[in-house]
Amino acid sequence: MVLLTIDLITKSSNYLKKKRGYTFPEYLKRLTHLNFSNKNIEGIGDLSKCRNLTVLYLYDNHISQICNLGFASNLTHLYMQNNDVTRIENLHNLDKLSKLYLGGNSITVVEGLEQVRELKELHLENQKLAPGEKLLFDPRTLLSLAESLCVLNINNNRIDEIKDLAALKQLQHFSAADNKLHDMEELDFVFSNWPQLHHMDLSGNPVCQTPKYRDRLITVCKRLEDLDGKEINDLSRQFLIRWKALKEAKKKRNNTHMMTELPITSPLKHDSDMARGPRPGHIYSRTNVLQGKLQQPRSDPTRERRVRYSISQNTI
Repeated sequence: MVLLTIDLITKSSNYLKKKRGYTFPEYLKRLTHLNFSNKNIEGIGDLSKCRNLTVLYLYDNHISQICNLGFASNLTHLYMQNNDVTRIENLHNLDKLSKLYLGGNSITVVEGLEQVRELKELHLENQKLAPGEKLLFDPRTLLSLAESLCVLNINNNRIDEIKDLAALKQLQHFSAADNKLHDMEELDFVFSNWPQLHHMDLSGNPVCQTPKYRDRLITVCKRLEDLDGKEINDLSRQFLIRWKALKEAKKKRNNTHMMTELPITSPLKHDSDMARGPRPGHIYSRTNVLQGKLQQPRSDPTRERRVRYSISQNTI
């Protein structure tokens, strides 16, 4: 098992190139960037002597657990995409972490970031999920990221709803391409809570086939600059916003007009009829009473024939 340790750092070509007369402890103390990408590393060992580490590149390895980073209180960038990580954990001491790259792992739940209050970018695309699984979000993590997260990439994770993401009110870049989003009303609600959104990619989702899909999102996201890789110019945006406003105003006028046509007085002229109660043959209904109408008795041909026959017999 290959572990990233201090000993491994001493054997690296980067250390030999940058040594420049420093003693090894001095070199570790001055170290800010550490790149061990694509080195067949399977785990992270003790790196506590690298206390000034700010950027750590560990992508394209075989790491299964995020661990032994509690010392790295100055770490701002962590690149661990394309590993075998199954959980987001042990990051609570990374107070300054602003960019976290975990795409191409085996994560099923976005969690464990409650203490990472400065995180601005979170990349979780292309998780290696089991059949039937989809990427889920812990509400506690979303709430903790609400005021900081600006970039979220969740492409290709079988996600079919994002209503819980409405809490991320500072989002500026959102990528959720190649998922299973289908509810246009849900998208309208979520995006109306993201006033800072500038760039968005939803290509490859079923919702993209909804009529007026692009027009609707442009009117909801008033600062959007590009959607699904296509730029949005100001002229198109202003036209669609005006069109939506005119449509809503017309709908409001129509509703007001319909209300004014309804009767506003009670049918007082029929009070005497109502007081006497229903006359034989008259039919009272809620609609007719409200409209001040009384239906005339319905004719009964059978009854009329019996009456005429009785009269003729008496006459004879």
